[in-house]
Amino acid sequence: MITGIEDLSTLTLSLVLVAGFAAGWIDAVVGGGGLLQLPVLLMVPGITPVQALATNKLGSIFGTATSSLTYYRRVRPDLRTALPMAAIALLGSVAGAMLAVSLPQSVFKPVIVLALLGVALFTAFSRNLGQTTVLRFQGRRHYLSACGIGAVIGAYDGLLGPGTGSFLVIALVALMGYRFLEASAQAKIVNLATNFGALLFFSFQGSVLWTLGILLGLANMAGGYLGARTAVARGSRFIRIIFLIVVTALILKLSWDIAGDLLPR
Repeated sequence: MITGIEDLSTLTLSLVLVAGFAAGWIDAVVGGGGLLQLPVLLMVPGITPVQALATNKLGSIFGTATSSLTYYRRVRPDLRTALPMAAIALLGSVAGAMLAVSLPQSVFKPVIVLALLGVALFTAFSRNLGQTTVLRFQGRRHYLSACGIGAVIGAYDGLLGPGTGSFLVIALVALMGYRFLEASAQAKIVNLATNFGALLFFSFQGSVLWTLGILLGLANMAGGYLGARTAVARGSRFIRIIFLIVVTALILKLSWDIAGDLLPR
C-alpha cells in the first residue's frame, strides 16, 4: 500500500500522467476515459484497488470540470436540463458507492457487456442518430426523463463506473433526442456531479491519494480542454465515430475481465 507520491518512481509517475492526459481527451469527447486511466493506476506498485478508484475520481474531476466549462462557452448546453439531472445523478452516485461496498461487482459485468453491445450496434446501424437535436419530450416529461436517466446512471457510476460517460451520451441522444455534440456537453456536467459524489464517499474513507490525484488531475485537465475543443471543432459525426471506438474497446476490456474471472486460478 502506497501512502504518497514519494513512493513512486519517475517512470511510473510519467506513465500515470500520460494516461491521465489521454483519458481526459477521451472523456471530453465521448466519456470512457476511465477505461485507460483506472487500469494504469491499478498497475502502480503498492496501490490498493480502493485507492486507485478514489484517486481516479479525483483526477477525473479536474478533466470533467475543464471540459464542462469549455463546452458551456462554445456549445451553450441547456442548463435547465443538465443541472437538475446532475443533482439527481450526484445523489445516485453516493448511493451506488455505498452499495458497492456490499455487492460483488463481477456479477454485473456480463449485463454491462450486453448493454454496451446493444448500444454499439444501435449506434452503428443508425447512421443519422445524433446528427441534429429533435427533442422527444417537452415540459415536465422532458425534465422527469432527464432526472430518471441521471438517477440510474449516477447510481451505476457509484456502483461500478466503466462507460458512465458513454451511457450518458447515448441516453441523451437516443432517449432524449439530442445531437451528439449537445449530448456530450450535457454529459460532462452530469459526469462531473457523479465523480464528485463518489469522491465524497471515498474521501470520508481516507482512500484518496491527494498529491498523486492532483497531479493526475492537471494532466486530465489538459487532455479535457484539448478534447472538448476538438469535439466542438469536428462536430457530431466525429463524436459518433469516437463513441463507437470507445464503446468497442470497453466491450473488449470487460469481456477479457469476465474470461479472467471464469478461468481457474
